[in-house]
Amino acid sequence: MTERLLYTAAAVFEAARKVSVLPAGHRSRRLHGHSFTAKIRAALPAGWGGFHGGEVDALRDALCHALAPLDYRHLNDTLEQPTDENLARWLRQQLAVPGLDTIGIQSTAHEGADLDGTQHAHVWRRYLLQSAHRLPNVGPGHKCGRVHGHGFEVILHADTDLDAQALGVDYDRLDALWAPIHAELDHAFLNGIPGLENPTSEIISSWLWQRLKPELPELSWVTVYETGQCGASYDGEHYRIWKEVTLDSALCLPAAPAGDPRRRVHGHTYTLRLHLSAPLDQVMGWTVDFGDVKELFAPIFAALDHQPLHELAGLAQADAASLVRWIRNAAAPTLPQLDRIDLYQTRGCGAILCWGGREMALPI
Repeated sequence: MTERLLYTAAAVFEAARKVSVLPAGHRSRRLHGHSFTAKIRAALPAGWGGFHGGEVDALRDALCHALAPLDYRHLNDTLEQPTDENLARWLRQQLAVPGLDTIGIQSTAHEGADLDGTQHAHVWRRYLLQSAHRLPNVGPGHKCGRVHGHGFEVILHADTDLDAQALGVDYDRLDALWAPIHAELDHAFLNGIPGLENPTSEIISSWLWQRLKPELPELSWVTVYETGQCGASYDGEHYRIWKEVTLDSALCLPAAPAGDPRRRVHGHTYTLRLHLSAPLDQVMGWTVDFGDVKELFAPIFAALDHQPLHELAGLAQADAASLVRWIRNAAAPTLPQLDRIDLYQTRGCGAILCWGGREMALPI
């Protein structure tokens, strides 16, 4: 598949709203407020940020400028129905950014809507489970063979052709469908539930898909976080996993104009997320072992973490876009299942390189 490079930016704004399109008695019809997060992705032309490496900061500056009229405001003064979906529509109209791909609004840390350029809305909602499990088919001595527990997170994703509607799939509808499943899985030993005898993240995601899809035709992905740094997703046909690490690294951007502080050596705590796609191993119940991903990526991690990135061999520039391409080339021999890399230099701001199939939206 053709490689796609997307720059990403995110920014927070504080605002109040009433959403009267919701049913009578709904709590969100009353005046209330959120710390919203807006996020955008764009396929920017080279040099759009003023110099090579300036794209991420320029994109965030454009986003903050567009959001300024909403910050600490009553959103109904701007939009009659300030739903997450309509806020994303409004924001698209304000942004003079080439190659704009997706605009997302997270009204809380647990829910949001992403809107593409064809009025297609991707709505997601996150749920929490406190559960125990063990993996019965791992080898002797593997820690996951012992009974242990996780604070699992589950994200339900639903796609809607929005057209002129103010709402996609209502969050309350997702809540109602989730409630009986939560009652069954929360504070439970998952291996004792029919169908979850081998409860890997992949198996849990497909088990949830089978339960929910008949009641929710719009369901597009089920994502299961086993920990905050790894998880799996299922779309009814394909499995994808990801593994996330943080890097504390230094860099400088010599292409920046004279006097620009980015020419100086500085640093970021990067968030790096590796996405991999593979068929399900019918015995192990996973696509790729998270532990194997960590071990195989370890030499690359060592080359990046607590290092001056601008001195890396084979890396001409240490900007986010150049880094994701360097990581792809370095990881390809040992991680052939890799098909997407997300690299954020600050929260939600960075670059995504993808060359695989469908992409699911994960919270930033």
